[in-house]
This record gives sequence, C-alpha cells and structure tokens, in this order.
Amino acid sequence: MSGDIVDSSLNIIPAQYTAMAAQLSQDAGITYRYGPDAISSGTANTGPALYKRTDTKLTSPAPDYPFWWQVGQASSNAGSYSSNQGSITFVADDPTQRVGVSDIQVSNYMYNTFAQLPQLSWTRAAVTGGGIDSINVMGYRDQGIVSGNPIAVGRCTGRPGFCAEGLVAFQNGVIGTFGSNTARNRTTVQLPANKVPTAIAMTNNSEFALVTVWDTQALKGQVAVIALAGLCDGCDPYNGTADHTTNGIGYSAWYNWWQEWMGVYPGLANMGDIAFMKILGYVDLPGINAPTEIAVTTGMDQFKTLYQTGSKVGQFIGLDNSPLTNNWQSFASGGANYYNYAKGGVAVVISKSEQKAAFIDLKPLFSYINGMYFSSNVSQTTNFGQAANQWPFTFDVQASQKPTVLKTVSLGARPTAVKTTVFGSTPRAWIATQDGTLHIYSLDGFTPAGGWQMVANPPASNIAEVGTVTGIGRNPTSLATSKGEPGDTSIEPSSQQVIVASRGDNKINWVRFASNGNSGSVVRTIQHSEMKDLIAVEDADNFANQGYVLSALDYAGKAVRNYRYGPVIFSDGGACPGPTGCPINAINGSAAEYGGAMALPGKPYQMNTANVP
Repeated sequence: MSGDIVDSSLNIIPAQYTAMAAQLSQDAGITYRYGPDAISSGTANTGPALYKRTDTKLTSPAPDYPFWWQVGQASSNAGSYSSNQGSITFVADDPTQRVGVSDIQVSNYMYNTFAQLPQLSWTRAAVTGGGIDSINVMGYRDQGIVSGNPIAVGRCTGRPGFCAEGLVAFQNGVIGTFGSNTARNRTTVQLPANKVPTAIAMTNNSEFALVTVWDTQALKGQVAVIALAGLCDGCDPYNGTADHTTNGIGYSAWYNWWQEWMGVYPGLANMGDIAFMKILGYVDLPGINAPTEIAVTTGMDQFKTLYQTGSKVGQFIGLDNSPLTNNWQSFASGGANYYNYAKGGVAVVISKSEQKAAFIDLKPLFSYINGMYFSSNVSQTTNFGQAANQWPFTFDVQASQKPTVLKTVSLGARPTAVKTTVFGSTPRAWIATQDGTLHIYSLDGFTPAGGWQMVANPPASNIAEVGTVTGIGRNPTSLATSKGEPGDTSIEPSSQQVIVASRGDNKINWVRFASNGNSGSVVRTIQHSEMKDLIAVEDADNFANQGYVLSALDYAGKAVRNYRYGPVIFSDGGACPGPTGCPINAINGSAAEYGGAMALPGKPYQMNTANVP
C-alpha cells in the first residue's frame, strides 16, 4: 500500500511511522487510515436516484428558530418530543476558522412533524446562538487547550439516553468531552507528547474510555485507559464554576441529569454527562505497534442500571444511592443492586498495517474498581484527583487493576473496521478486512452475560474466529451499531446486526447474524446516485418516536446525508400513528428514501449520535 508504515515483512519503518503519526488528522492520514476511495474505485455517484420529500419550514407555532420538516402535518400540539443529535469530525477546509468538530440535529419530532433532514439543531439557534461548530470544542480552542484537527471521536452506544456526551481526541494529544444542549460538561485530559491517539471506544455505561495510541518514542502501540465520571447539578465539589479543565472536573449540567450520582465516582456506570477524566495508565499491545481502531463491550444492558419495579421504575440508581459511603452494601454480592453494574468486558484492537487484532480482558479493571466502591474500602475513594495516589489510583500505584491482553491474532488481510455486540447471550466481535470480508470472533465467557454473570476462568481459546460473511463490499471503512429493525421486535439489533459502509463500492449494507452469532448475510442495501465518497455510517436511536434514520458521511462530497429505511411512527399518534405509521417512498427498487444532505466546511470521516432528552 502506497504511503504505508511497514515493510514487506510488516515490520515498522521508524521514519515513516513517526511521519504518519504527525499527519493522522490530515488528508495524508485519512488516506492511510481509510484506504481506496469511491472516486479511485470508479464507484462515485453510482446507484439509483432516491425519493426526496419537500423540506418545509415550521413557521407556527414556533417561528423564532429554523426547523425544517419532511413528514407529518404541523399542528399546535407540541406532542411527545424526541430528538437525535450527532457529532461529526472533519478535515477542515480552513483550520484557522474551524476545529473540525460539528454538532448537528440528525432527526427530530415535534408539533406533529418529523425532520429527517440533517440540519443545525433548533436548540443551537434558540438557546445558545451557536453555529455548526461544537460548543465545547470551540471553547477548548479559545482557551488554547487544543491545536490541530481532531483524529477520532468515541461514544458509548446501546440504549437511548445513556450516551449523552462523547469524547474527541486531537492531534496534540488532548482528549475532551463534547455533547448537546442538555449535556455539555467540559473536561479534558492530556496525553504525553510522544503518545498520538488514533481511536476511542467507551464502555457501555461510560465507565471508561479506551484510547489507542502510537508511542513515537518507543515505537510501540498501547491503549490508554481513562476513568470517567458523570456529574449532576448541585453536587459540584468546586462550587459550580463553569469549567475545570485543569483539575479534571467540568460542570455545566442544567439539572440533575436523569438521577445521576450526587458525587464523583470515576469508573462507575453513569448517565454519560462526563465531568471527570483521569488517565490510569497504558496497556502494551504485544505484536501491535500501530493500532488503528478499537471497539469494546461490557455486555451490560444499560436499562439494567435503572429501577425495574416500583414508583421509580426507569430512573437511574445513582441519586438514591448517593453517597456511596452510606450505601455501598446494596451493591455488594447479595445486595439489591448487585446486578446493576458491569463486572468485566473485552476490548478489541486492530492494526491495519500489521494485519493483526488484539483482545483485551477488562475483568481486572472492573473487579478492582468495583471492589473498592462496594466494600469498606469505599472510604479510600473520596479523595479524588489527578495525582497518582489520589482516587482513582493509577496503574503505577495499583498494578492489579491493569487489563490484560488475552491474545493477538494475525488476520492475513488488512483490517479496516471493528465493532462488538453491545449485550446479549452471544457476545461477538466483528472485524472487517479490506477485501470485503467480515470476520466473526467469539467472546464467550469474557463478556459477562447481562453484564454481570461472570464465568470464573474462561480459557483464552474461547477467543476464536467462528465464521465469516462475504459480500459486504470492498474496503469496508465503517461498522455501525444497528439501533432498530422496522417491524421486527424479535431482533435485538445491536447484537444481531451491523451496518457496513463500503467505501470501495460506495454502498451501505446491513448484515444480520444467525441466532448462534456464527454466520450472517446481507439483508438490506442502500446505494445512491448523489453519494460521491462514502466513508462512514451511523444509525439513529428510535426512542419515544420511531424514525429509522441512517446518517452517511460523504468525504469528498463534504456532506452528511440521511436515509430513512423504515416508517415514521409517532408515539402520540398524530399524523403517523402506529402500527404502520408513515412508510418510506421507495423508488427504483431502493430500500430507503433520501432524507437530504447538509453541507459541511470540510471533509467528514467519523460520526456518532445519541438520543437527546
């Protein structure tokens, strides 16, 4: 591969390694990371034309902000509001004006109308006066904290409402939070100068962030382990000052975020409005010096962290169990909340150049953190801070918590993307390779069933390839968690489907897996004449109101494009009542209709979305 960092024996070439590390957020780095594009592959602007609805501006009863809708019929009843917002990284056309991180509205329901056109959120104009740039990230730039373009973004996924904020890593090694109008706590951490971030994954309930890095001094690959904590209104230990990027505490929540903890508990399940980060240490990757992507799962269904019965059903367990110094017994074995938090998990790292994958056991990390909080040791967790001997302790202070590498495998082809099941009885990792093959790996025993039911000592041999799926398209550069399947409640999409963006074929494919998780096939395809250079996809949540909107990033076309592949169903009936709702208008044999496009001031390459209350 032209511009690669390894020789013919797949050994690192030091000068090319360090040179590429400095360009990962620029065009040369994107070419290296994402490979052959649709233009060079001859597939740009191929595929059929898709039906596009008229964009209508909502002028009454809310004329003070721009909101363009496509489905429904405007009324005076606000209805059951729901919104999905997304964050996008892009190589900015003008880096002196843009930082390369944008916040947009992916879909929205209000006043009996549904917006499937990607656009600026009405909350940005009506509440904050902001534009396309991320509010948090522009703040970091104005404070002189970040420099250079972003390299990667990460956010947890699974159930709606739990992944309010994501993390973005910049070329200068800063990692910071970003979110929406209702969740934008600000906090950052800084990697050492010799450690260049390449990818981010967050555990199911935002307990930890795992960041792959290239160590340009030691010429080796690592995973930085970062402990995260949410923070609610009224419990800021620094008296509510607006930004604490220097000490690791941020605070800008408008209310007690869905019954969040009334305290700072790094490493525990939280509601995703991140206000504290601390680097615990680094995990070496045997045989991998240039990691390019990472995925992680704890097997935990986020809904399990909510009350299941009684008057507080659907509320997070944090508020009522704060402070933990008085309530830790309920989380210990045999306690009422023992099943409400993760006990382990697996991270999967790939190296494109070295054609390898590494599997990391997170059980030591969770076991240690849980053991400190949910025992008489909890008194040692109250003195939190960034010093090594403050809570949470670093790996240098407490080595037993350090995750361990279970095995490293050679793939025999270039891995281009990786994703894991979120939860379910058949935990799997999916690794796409540039030749258009999806490799299925078993994680049996290492991802606890339900997030908590541990297998005592599963053998490393459980980590094994159990099947493949072909026909997913050439150069599959993105795997996205499926968040809904129209008309089929028997499918748990986040564990039984994955959505593939094939950059080489400029095509989007849904892959559905068999009940045993060991085989699969393509069940839905979208291709579009307006797509110039597909590079990534992201599915939107279907909470309160169903919309089945997929976002796709057009790198060379400098746009995000939305596609609706299922009916719009309003929970309050209205213009699109269940069970059939307002169906798609499929023309030319397509599986979707076109929601429209939003132009971006640069070339986008990564995206994540979340339901926003």
